[in-house]
Amino acid sequence: MNPNIGHLHSYPFARLAQLKQGLTPPADKSPITLSIGEPQQATPALIQEALLSSLQGLSNYPTTKGLTEFRQTIADWLSRRFKLTPDAIDPETQVLPVCGTREALFSFAQAVIDSSRDALVLMPNPFYQIYEGAALLAGAEPYYLDTPEQTGYLPDFDNVPESVWQRCQLLYLCSPGNPTGAVLGQSDFEKLIALAQRHDFVIASDECYSEIYDDENQPPPGLLEVAFAMGHHDFKRCMVFHSLSKRSNAPGLRSGFVAGDAEILQQYFHYRTYHGCAMPLPTQYASLAAWQDERHVIANRQLYREKFSAFIAILETACTARKPAAGFYIWLKIPIPDTEFAQKLFQQQNVTVLPGSFLSRDSANGNPGRNHVRIALVASLQECSEAALRIKSFINSL
Repeated sequence: MNPNIGHLHSYPFARLAQLKQGLTPPADKSPITLSIGEPQQATPALIQEALLSSLQGLSNYPTTKGLTEFRQTIADWLSRRFKLTPDAIDPETQVLPVCGTREALFSFAQAVIDSSRDALVLMPNPFYQIYEGAALLAGAEPYYLDTPEQTGYLPDFDNVPESVWQRCQLLYLCSPGNPTGAVLGQSDFEKLIALAQRHDFVIASDECYSEIYDDENQPPPGLLEVAFAMGHHDFKRCMVFHSLSKRSNAPGLRSGFVAGDAEILQQYFHYRTYHGCAMPLPTQYASLAAWQDERHVIANRQLYREKFSAFIAILETACTARKPAAGFYIWLKIPIPDTEFAQKLFQQQNVTVLPGSFLSRDSANGNPGRNHVRIALVASLQECSEAALRIKSFINSL
């Protein structure tokens, strides 16, 4: 067995199940689960119809690179969304479909890390645990960048030691952030791109929440957008990861893409031909339909705005609930330990949330996720409002 498997931590949801073990919630309250970031809104009909109409594709092996028209659709979407010129993205060399960005974020590290060197993989803290697992199984050492309340839940890149940047081979970014909803600004991306060029590391920008944001006139910036504006038209050392799970309420489709530096993507493509994870043709056609349509995405954002407004309006008399700039999580600061909060909330109100410390690692300043819980507003508006009422009642009882 790979000895690095022994370094993996228990997954947050396994820890949550253990935390709830033996607890009995009130029978008169229906369960409301807000711990998992799985959208519950309906997958748009246009995606379902495209999937069903292309089922004949199940009789063919898909290629790792995917359909030419699918990659062109992705390139066109990137250009529109991130203010690039129409020919800025070459669909032949700079786009690769993946079976959901979870598997891509993980396998990418296996392809780019040189474990014979003293490799560091930098990531935000709290973080999506795939980043850490990918680093460990690639034979690298994770380095955690705390995102505390004092910095607006963003990493303080200016205080990262030079020696750390020198050992860095891969930097995972998550903007908009999971779990905080914090968004990196253009100057943050500019700084990191300059550091990547200076120290020769790769930036893997997880932008899976980029299409869920509060202000319709201010979409979150992306890594490729800033790189292009800086004159890095080859997107050297810059890779972005996008998904339909959140954007289009299609988590079961397992569809996303990777785009950016053509040289890195060529090597990653070579890796994936052995990895055996080509996207089925029906999934490609359904995904193509999704990336071509923005109407359902705009409607989706509006539904999340309504849920945030209702949830916060109920909670605001009991605590301070911060509306994030983007994403669908509320990163709620709480007055008692986060594990105790999650246990008692479940036991008294039958509402499940995720302790923030389960998404973080201890640092010199403690655990940056402590005294926070992550609340995913993925249920219906009615359920989210009911959950807010129950959480308010619980907080008032403390």
